[in-house]
Amino acid sequence: MSTTNRQFSLALEALAELKMEVTAPLPTPVPATPSLSSVLAEIGSLPREALFLGVASDGLPVLLNLHDPVPGPVLVTSDAGAGKTKFLQTIIQTAMQTHKSSDLQYGVITNHPEEWDGIDETAHRVGIFQDNAHELLLSLASWAHGSKNTKQSILLLIDDLEFVAKLDFDALQNLRWLLSRGPARRVWTFVTLNAGRYGQVLSWILNFRTRIFGRIEGERIAAALGGDKASALDRLEAGIQFSLRENENWLRFWLPSC
Repeated sequence: MSTTNRQFSLALEALAELKMEVTAPLPTPVPATPSLSSVLAEIGSLPREALFLGVASDGLPVLLNLHDPVPGPVLVTSDAGAGKTKFLQTIIQTAMQTHKSSDLQYGVITNHPEEWDGIDETAHRVGIFQDNAHELLLSLASWAHGSKNTKQSILLLIDDLEFVAKLDFDALQNLRWLLSRGPARRVWTFVTLNAGRYGQVLSWILNFRTRIFGRIEGERIAAALGGDKASALDRLEAGIQFSLRENENWLRFWLPSC
């Protein structure tokens, strides 16, 4: 483990001990994580097909192979305010630093486009879509139908499953096709979900083989979304730590600061 990562681990341990000692709830400063630029510099060059998701507790990067469709679309779920949008934005910040636009582009669907104002506009960006979200879904579905031999990958980032589930029938048909066939055609969909609202989009959740969890305090809600007692999702640091299941084990990882 690098010195930077060791310092981060010690900061989390100190924070955990402080929480045990304090009986009354007090504002707790969030430990600072190493910067994205320093993390990427330490990792070095990534393979063309690798998408950086975060750093595991052992200091190794957590990567998604964009050329392997097996993981399928990704659901990112947590309590409100626990870092789902930050997770998507970190992916984008990393992608812009590690991939050429000819290799990787992204489009965002969100009901709050102002939250994406801080992301630099580069050639990687297809656009930020709200009222015209159906146009992006149609465009990506059309592109994916003809992209069997392409070397380029597209990230479709949907910030709030509940918002997109209210789109019209044609848009939802395109979304369902992208969820089932997109990864094999280099269209990778990442969708966020407010864990407490999972009941509103229950029929959509089974579309996601891969689920990344942020902090979820309710054990019943965590279990309904695929967590268990071993995942300890209520102990994750909001906005910093996430967890995903690898077979029977849970892999915790953290986000660098952007």
